[in-house]
Amino acid sequence: MERIAIIDGIRTPFCKMGTLFNHMSAQQLGTAATRELLERTGLDVNAIDEVIFGCVGQPADAANIARVIALLSGIPKTTPAFTVHRNCASGVEAVVDAAIKIQVGEGRLMLAGGTESMSNIPFFFPKEYQEFLGALMRCKTLPQKLAVFSKFKLNYLTPKIGLQLGLTDPVCGLNMGQTAEVLAKEFGITRNDQDKFSLLSHQRALQSRAILREEIAPVVPAPKFLTAVQDDNGPREGQTFEALAKLRPFFEKGTGTVTAGNSSQVTDGAVALLVGSESRTRELGREPLGYIKSFAFAGVEPNRMGIGPAHAIPKALKKANLRLGDMQVVELNEAFAAQVLACTKALASDTFAKQFGYEGYTGQINPDILNIHGGSIALGHPVGATGARLILTTLKHMKRANLKYGIISLCVGGGQGAAMVLER
Repeated sequence: MERIAIIDGIRTPFCKMGTLFNHMSAQQLGTAATRELLERTGLDVNAIDEVIFGCVGQPADAANIARVIALLSGIPKTTPAFTVHRNCASGVEAVVDAAIKIQVGEGRLMLAGGTESMSNIPFFFPKEYQEFLGALMRCKTLPQKLAVFSKFKLNYLTPKIGLQLGLTDPVCGLNMGQTAEVLAKEFGITRNDQDKFSLLSHQRALQSRAILREEIAPVVPAPKFLTAVQDDNGPREGQTFEALAKLRPFFEKGTGTVTAGNSSQVTDGAVALLVGSESRTRELGREPLGYIKSFAFAGVEPNRMGIGPAHAIPKALKKANLRLGDMQVVELNEAFAAQVLACTKALASDTFAKQFGYEGYTGQINPDILNIHGGSIALGHPVGATGARLILTTLKHMKRANLKYGIISLCVGGGQGAAMVLER
């Protein structure tokens, strides 16, 4: 089969929930990234065979958001589009689906990516309130309305927070931060370890600000801003270990170690990538950022969801016939510091490798090549977009440094892991 190329890509800045992109929808963010990618590449929109976007909190007013983004970006109405959802790996899933479609002859050039407006994930009212309003709408006389009103209860107006619901696993009953606490205890990850890792994420993100601008399209937020947002606003200037150490455990009071400071930030943002067959890439006269060597997904216990990358990484490496030591850059998404550190400990363990049959495909990850531009603790984690961001950031770095192999990986809410080996 032909190699699958990541031809080019761009992303919006990643901005903390409720800040600069508070009034931008997921479809607006996705459109901003897509339009900029098309503008910068000068690509004829008629050349795109299909559009695939990942999104977790899919808006009710933009059903099949990939199609909405495609049409708002000027892509012809005759070009089909569909949306994918694999929680935190939705952006990776979009790229994987594009690659598979190309390999089976369902197209030669795809636009894939991810978008998320966590600021606009809605609140939900109880079913009883819906039934109350429905009954009220069916009333035709004043006495009927008064009879319905007499049954009204104040707790009908108590909303359920959509984001909180989405970040809580319905099977094990734990929220994502609580699953990180499970791993912290299992692997002996201390609060000190987590805060040190988090500080490094901020330091690296700030040091890489100019470099990261190579992958960012400035965006003017709607409707009241006059200047463009150029940088991610999550990395904190002057962040100190002492400040992180003062934060209280957020998910497990008292004995917990996972805080808001050593967890990923809740964020808005979007990423767009051009994915094509090697021959189509040559026809377009493009030098791609790199190629997809392999990918893999793994399932784990929902209450240990953060360990997913430790299972997906060796599976992807085995498919690529490569070793962890061959990787010159590793991007392991920072859902939580505890989760990343647990994965690195598992991968370094011979016992873990033997238990799951991963011998030869695990090992020690050099911290100097891990998340070298910072990760989601500093940059933020717009869940539907992060996977695509990892691919873009990694390939941009591989191009600058003339590296041959890299790997990206994420844990996935619900108990999964995703990984992709990239090559140049």
